[in-house]
Amino acid sequence: MTLFSAAQYLLFILIVTALVKPLGGYLERVFTRKRTALDRLCVPIETFLYRVTRVNPAAEMTFTEYATSFAFFGLIGTLVLYAILRLQSFLPWYFPQYQTTRLSPDLAFNTSISFSTTTTWQTYGGETTMSYCSQMVGLCAQNFLAAAAGLAVGIAFIRGLARQQSDTLGNFWADMVRALLWVLIPGALIGSLLLVWQGVPMNFHPYAVAHTVQGSRQVIAQGPVAALEIIKNLGTNGGGFFNANGAHPYENPTPLSNFFEMLSVVLIPAALTNTLGRMVRQPRQGWLFYCVMLFLFVCGLVCLHHFERAGNPGFPGVDARLRRGQSGGNMEGKEVRFGIGASVLTAVATSNTATGSVNVADDSLTSLGGMAVLTNMLLGELVFGGLGTGIYSMVMTAAIAVFLAGLMIGRTPEYLGKKIGPAENKMIMLYALAAPLAILVLTAIAVSSKAGLSALTTNSGPHGLTSILFAYTSCLANNGQGFAGLSGNTPFYNLTTAIAMLVGRFGLAIPALALASLFGRQRNTPSSPGTLPTDSFSFGLLLTVCLIILMALSYLPSLALGPILERVVFRI
Repeated sequence: MTLFSAAQYLLFILIVTALVKPLGGYLERVFTRKRTALDRLCVPIETFLYRVTRVNPAAEMTFTEYATSFAFFGLIGTLVLYAILRLQSFLPWYFPQYQTTRLSPDLAFNTSISFSTTTTWQTYGGETTMSYCSQMVGLCAQNFLAAAAGLAVGIAFIRGLARQQSDTLGNFWADMVRALLWVLIPGALIGSLLLVWQGVPMNFHPYAVAHTVQGSRQVIAQGPVAALEIIKNLGTNGGGFFNANGAHPYENPTPLSNFFEMLSVVLIPAALTNTLGRMVRQPRQGWLFYCVMLFLFVCGLVCLHHFERAGNPGFPGVDARLRRGQSGGNMEGKEVRFGIGASVLTAVATSNTATGSVNVADDSLTSLGGMAVLTNMLLGELVFGGLGTGIYSMVMTAAIAVFLAGLMIGRTPEYLGKKIGPAENKMIMLYALAAPLAILVLTAIAVSSKAGLSALTTNSGPHGLTSILFAYTSCLANNGQGFAGLSGNTPFYNLTTAIAMLVGRFGLAIPALALASLFGRQRNTPSSPGTLPTDSFSFGLLLTVCLIILMALSYLPSLALGPILERVVFRI
């Protein structure tokens, strides 16, 4: 590992760790309605919105009401975005000479679900498909709204864990408004100004046309890039304004912009661990989750960096060492502006969260490097994860670890002073089984059908299997990145990936909310000498091992037939 890469990784980790406590405290103050520095500006806007929409923020919702509001809001967002995409040629800022890719009904359907679930799975080139109106009024607005809804669910989940003998989880509409006004909009305003300073465009000018020295004509796309770029990262969305996403110099001009964008991806999900500790009045619990997340994050950095720095094993005679005049390692598919270090940081940060904002071509990673990225997503948004999803994913897995530990010591499992009985176990199992059932079943259908295999345009065999598995994993993890060797813009993949996105959004969030509601109805059980401490090093170790074993039991055969077989047989 080079000194520059090591310094970059260390600085990133130090900054995130230093900001976890203050940002976590701010989020706790926002959602418990304590005073904040933004109240003077945001409270009048919040009051006006409640008056216009006739929402009573003090009206508490049960689990059923909260989950219904969450699902209904996602449905409305999908329908509105679908209408905008289908009608974009009749709306302002549409340039038919440049928007040359047709938005078919199935592509518009897939894209609408993609952005309303924060997946932002894109099987189109943004600059040749979407108008400025579609980008701003449709995609960018949905990035804000879907991210706010996800954060609201995460806060409701924490609230349920913290309450006693309560049948309610808060008010979805109030939580979402506060997520927008106090968190996402201020963060996006500051972040977009920093990106504009670094050279990201923010305009509504027509595309520029240049003539090269060879005499050819080149169209240079521009537009309101900064506004979309910051919220796709801050809201853990990931959809790019351009087809090249984070590798495009207009989306990601400099190494500093790349570093800042990765910070914006990780900060809020990481800080939610501290928010959890504060709201349940067990700060050590939050720090334990953060340490487990950080450990797995570092493991991902080390593994991916090693595999990519070692070079492509398919070319054993090539000197892959870093030396003067050559970058070394596997530079295929990587931006020379960033090199392997910044590319690895981005790949690990985005695959561990629900943000597919890549600056590398995942398809060009080595087989084991691609497996490292895939494994991050197969863990299930546990390492930081998306807004809200990361924290409840970690708690749900911790509940499994507590249950297993309870079986070993012969005691009724308890977590945060709440007993895990039959009803709680049902919700935990629904959550644990949803992801592998969706990913593996959809992958099996794709690899055994003509419609699924016909989309493999450049690769077959183990790499083709990895491409298909990667696609469904990415969609279920609401991540959105994919291998370029799979042409996903077909009716088959537009439908099946949409199913994976819906399962990843609602099939995981609703059982989590149900568990939080079951916990909230209980009274805290006083600790006793036989109580399992869930904020100790030994439990952190148990949780980490449990995470790895659950992932391996579900997906190891698929990984063995995909990237592992590719490395052993084809040595790529």
